[in-house]
Amino acid sequence: MSDRGPPLRVADIAPRRYRPLEQADFLRLKHAPSLKGLFKPFKGKGEWEIWASECEALRQGVMALAQHVLAQATAYPFNLLPVALAQQRTAAGTTFLRWRNADRSAMGVARWEALIEAPTTPVSLVHDLYALETERVALNCQVSLAHSIARQARECARKLARAEALYRRRIGRRDPTHSESTS
Repeated sequence: MSDRGPPLRVADIAPRRYRPLEQADFLRLKHAPSLKGLFKPFKGKGEWEIWASECEALRQGVMALAQHVLAQATAYPFNLLPVALAQQRTAAGTTFLRWRNADRSAMGVARWEALIEAPTTPVSLVHDLYALETERVALNCQVSLAHSIARQARECARKLARAEALYRRRIGRRDPTHSESTS
């Protein structure tokens, strides 16, 4: 017999006050680039720049979806809890969802873990808090991936631009060891 308890059923974990994002929410993201877009023959730095821009737009779109999650997580009855979901902006311009104490004294997933374990947290909110945490983890991952791919694509475009500049400079010079006319 397992000490983990009975398996969870969908009805056991279905959110009650929190409405998770659905596929339709993600379909609204304008022409989201896929990883399939990465595995093709890029024809130069311009295509990498375009793909980087698409990834950045995707990142912005996912961050906008996170705002919908945050709006629900900061409304009643979640605003009565000692731990809240908040946004944290990074120096790179991305925004992630983080759990923090209401007094802003501490931040991190340990705050959520303590909230779930606290006997003062209403059992009726545990399902919703679990749904919020799973949504937070997934959105943060999607933001991070889109940001990283865009950053790498921009770096690739910069390297290609440098290679092209060196190439053009080299072929623009006359090579004294090679004559176009043969004697």
